[in-house]
Amino acid sequence: MVLWVILLCTLVSSLLGGLYVLGVFRRQRPNEPPLDKGTIPWLGYLLEFRKDSSEFLKRMQRKHGDVFTVLIGGYYFTFVMDPFCFGTIVKESRSKLDFRTSATQLVMQVFGYKPTEATHSIVHASSMKHLMGDGLTVLTQATMESFRKLLLFNLSSGDKRVWQEDNLFHYCYNIVFRAGYLALYGTEPRRGAGSKEKADEQDRLHSNQLFQEFRKYDRLFPRLAFAMLPPKEKKEAERLKRHFWNVLSVKKAWQKDNISSWISDQDQLLAENGVPDYMRDRFMFMLLWASQGNTGPTAFWLLLYLLKHPEALKAVRDEVDNVLRASGQEVKAGSPPVTITRDMLNQTPLLDSALEETLRLVAAPMLVRAVLEDASLRRSSGTEFTLRKGDRVALFPHISVQMNPEIHEEPHKFKYNRFVNPDGTKKEFYRNGKKLKFVNMPWGAGVSTCPGRFFAAAEMKLFVFLMLSHFDLELVNEEEEIPAIDISRWGFGTMQPVRDVRFRYRPRF
Repeated sequence: MVLWVILLCTLVSSLLGGLYVLGVFRRQRPNEPPLDKGTIPWLGYLLEFRKDSSEFLKRMQRKHGDVFTVLIGGYYFTFVMDPFCFGTIVKESRSKLDFRTSATQLVMQVFGYKPTEATHSIVHASSMKHLMGDGLTVLTQATMESFRKLLLFNLSSGDKRVWQEDNLFHYCYNIVFRAGYLALYGTEPRRGAGSKEKADEQDRLHSNQLFQEFRKYDRLFPRLAFAMLPPKEKKEAERLKRHFWNVLSVKKAWQKDNISSWISDQDQLLAENGVPDYMRDRFMFMLLWASQGNTGPTAFWLLLYLLKHPEALKAVRDEVDNVLRASGQEVKAGSPPVTITRDMLNQTPLLDSALEETLRLVAAPMLVRAVLEDASLRRSSGTEFTLRKGDRVALFPHISVQMNPEIHEEPHKFKYNRFVNPDGTKKEFYRNGKKLKFVNMPWGAGVSTCPGRFFAAAEMKLFVFLMLSHFDLELVNEEEEIPAIDISRWGFGTMQPVRDVRFRYRPRF
């Protein structure tokens, strides 16, 4: 009899525990946002959210307002769509709202890297030193050399004025990825190749091979992040991981010439903190995706929008040409190769605005914080809501600010000068007469702001600067519509197109 009572109690406890895990007992408490658990226990709205995050969040916003809590795959996410609340959330202390919890899970899932306590401080300190200020000046010059090697090396050969055709997305992603990779991870040793020309050719060959493998992994990335890969693709993802761990291994990295201080310093600091070689190899792969996974796609959208808007293309190209002339350089037949410096990139307010406008349209990161203790946040209306310990709080700026017509007039249109005043100063934005601090958030915000944002912007601007100054560009079909975005990539940075676009280019002189 006693045994049956024990078994029955155990069964009831297990049942109740299972129901709790499934979310059956969750109820909205006073001052908490509206709660919507969906109809499927534990999963909640995972399938809808995974299918099209943007449309799902728009529907929830229409149903519940600017703040609501939904169940997604066993976690309760409170989405805050009120931009006046963003400052409080991104500035809240880590003791209450911690971004590292979700980031650590994603990094382990996607790259196989397990961050140490020192990892974040190492990345932050190294990025402050080498991706900003004087360090950025050095790295911009290295990237310029890479673009010269990949983009300009054959301008003087053959018939200069012959049009060449290519796929615009592939072309931009390929060139920008390879230039960034060579600038960061180093070049082939000249002494091993025998001459600079042979070393350059090896860099072109090897960087292109690496890009092909990177694109395979990049296509799997969204489903890998959600742990939704079928067995065959999961096996392929593991193969690609091992490939990059090998190619980017610290042993091979130190055999390169011109490895950036950003890469070498971080590896040295990790080693000093006792991180084993195999985990440092994985860290190198994580840095590659973090630094190059969004720059190429953004460069594609920027060039495409310029090509679809002739007045924007002319204005930005005129600005580029003026900056070149002011530096005493000119792109013409027989002239020496130009050098674009960081100072020159700082003299392009129209290009800056066009880039920011592009990011407003196509950058869609999701900012997530783990709620470590109950927290109270005040809305712009004056009301307060409570975040519950154990939940997640999330921001999706693409909907709440970047495509908000109350902030950006005609938000679906590309306006190259949206972010700049006629005198070249930055424009301010308001909602309901109140000035907004966050009007475009492609780089995240607060403690999770992308530390490499200045280098990424310089890399993209440098590419577009060189393309506009050295080449005539046009779409093969000028009437072709701008392609739709791949909705599977919502939340992972810059969106990618569902199809490519054909374009042609030729040297301007």
